[in-house]
Amino acid sequence: MNSTRNSGRNTDAADDGLSARAGRTALALAGMLDDISVKTGETTRPGQFFRVWAEYTCASPEAAGTPQPVPALERLASAFALTELEVELVLLAGLPHEHEGLARTFRNLSAHDSPWPTAGMAALAVAGGDRNLIRCVLSSGNAASSGILTCQGDDAFFERPVRLGESLWEALHGTDAWPGAIERVPLPDTAGILAGLSGWLELPGVRRCVMALSNPAPRSLVVQERDTEAALWRACALAGRAGVRVVAARCNPSDPAALRPILAHCALRGAVPILLPAQSLPNGAQADAPQFNLTLAGYSGPVILCPAGNGLVADPRRPILPVPSTGVGKADRRRAWSAAFPHLAADAAQLAARHPVDPSLAAQIGVDARDQAILEGADVESGAVPHLIRARSGVTLPAGIRLTEPNVPWTRLVVPAEAAWQLRDAVARLELQSMVLDDWGMRDSARAARGTRLLFTGPPGTGKTLAAEAMATAAGTDLLLVDVSQVVSKWIGETEKNLAAAFDVGERTQAVLLLDEADALFAKRTDVSDAHDRHANLETSYLLQRLDQFDGLVILATNLRHNIDAAFVRRMDFVVDFPLPDLRGREDLWSIHLPAGHLAPDVDIDALARLYPVPGGWIRNAAIAASFVAAGRGSAVQQQHVLDAVRREYSKAALPFPGSPPRRDHDHYE
Repeated sequence: MNSTRNSGRNTDAADDGLSARAGRTALALAGMLDDISVKTGETTRPGQFFRVWAEYTCASPEAAGTPQPVPALERLASAFALTELEVELVLLAGLPHEHEGLARTFRNLSAHDSPWPTAGMAALAVAGGDRNLIRCVLSSGNAASSGILTCQGDDAFFERPVRLGESLWEALHGTDAWPGAIERVPLPDTAGILAGLSGWLELPGVRRCVMALSNPAPRSLVVQERDTEAALWRACALAGRAGVRVVAARCNPSDPAALRPILAHCALRGAVPILLPAQSLPNGAQADAPQFNLTLAGYSGPVILCPAGNGLVADPRRPILPVPSTGVGKADRRRAWSAAFPHLAADAAQLAARHPVDPSLAAQIGVDARDQAILEGADVESGAVPHLIRARSGVTLPAGIRLTEPNVPWTRLVVPAEAAWQLRDAVARLELQSMVLDDWGMRDSARAARGTRLLFTGPPGTGKTLAAEAMATAAGTDLLLVDVSQVVSKWIGETEKNLAAAFDVGERTQAVLLLDEADALFAKRTDVSDAHDRHANLETSYLLQRLDQFDGLVILATNLRHNIDAAFVRRMDFVVDFPLPDLRGREDLWSIHLPAGHLAPDVDIDALARLYPVPGGWIRNAAIAASFVAAGRGSAVQQQHVLDAVRREYSKAALPFPGSPPRRDHDHYE
């Protein structure tokens, strides 16, 4: 794929005879000024420098009279259907950029000390004195409407300066000049693109887009991806397969004035523009307004649009061709991980299964890993990939969302055997989904979706959050904990917006997503009697939609199973019940949480487990409280310390305390 992003000169235009073409225009201008001098009887020759410079530049009268091809100028004229007169105006407006003497001469001829030719000069020099024609061309011609030429100001029309768009003359000369106010986006490496998207490029819909891009007809290809980097990769992959040059830039595409310079600079380079949304909207713009509102009737070439999930209002006169956003399969992901981590090529299948990220993100993570290897003197191992994903994602967490790095082994989880089996099986699905869905064809035959969805039910304190932490630890990723009380909003549309942010963060970080205490989100849908019911049902429907689309492991936790909408239960891969622990479970929990090696002989775990049928959360709280009391008194944890802590847990729950177990002969309290 050809690119001009790092080159100083555009080699096919470097020696294109632009100065010689401009010299012919300068000679015409000098002749016009000489004629005026003769008619007015002046003895001075104001256009003398134009003639001297032109003859020096053209080298010979024969060269001066013979138009030379200027590929960049011809591409610009072809893309915007410029007339020969408009081309001559471009050359005239470029003369001040050719030599400081030319600019000084224009100043001497101007009543306002301006270094630019005026509309009046243009009428005499290139339009044979037809002032109405110049007025029309500079007001509404293609060169003016596309921003290639401007004729603006408060002066009388024919005293206004005729100027070129920013940096156009330098770019026509073959340099890589670019408008300073427009962000140009660096293009990814071609090899990295093909490594992760080679299979996607063979899809029939994608091949059709490649064919369309190879045809210079006016059409808009739309790459609809939530992540602009992923969209950029797909656009560059299409261009690479089509063998066309591309230039990518960010802008506010709802503003035509911001688009014109991009289109003009791409046209003279012979490049297809890739338009990405600006990273921040201008002041006064609404965040939910369509970011692409394009009118490109004056531009005759193809354009690649990357709306990044925003609305698209396209030019009705240009054909729209959507680029397939699906089709990146396990083979592409494996190739992407293998290219990003060559030393872990044998683990590429496992990395692709555990972290089914877009190939563009895998390549970026590979860049970070190589830099880290240079700093640390050792290659990055697969266990560090989740941390690199989180760092590269640049996550800004909305209110109510917390990203943690859990370290909870399965051994710390005390749950019934059936629940433990389901939790382990759910984690295993992350590694096996590529085999089952892709290799075995279950995605097509059974319409199975990627990702794993679990519903945790049970009383508070029975280990639902701890189980989520253990699953994230086993999966080698982070835990994204969503506080639903801060996500749900009374304002229409805000809850969906907050949920979208949570799922987007989960997708970028590949974290286990836990919607804790989520009863308000997936309660049973009701008959619509007012706007509140309609809004609540919309929230439920939106959550169902995002659950179906989420590729990772998502957990919904509730204390009230009977309130759950049946549609949620049907979509769950696992429904895991967390009952109150039995006697054996309580014994294990007391043993896990009490500080081994710091227990007094009178601590009777068997008696604590038998007398107090409490959830694991109570046991944890009581063990912590008793430990602090013992540490404050400079002693080991004693039975009475634990009993006092358990009594406080019963008091917090407004439940009667069952009493203390029988004291043994050696029991004592300090």
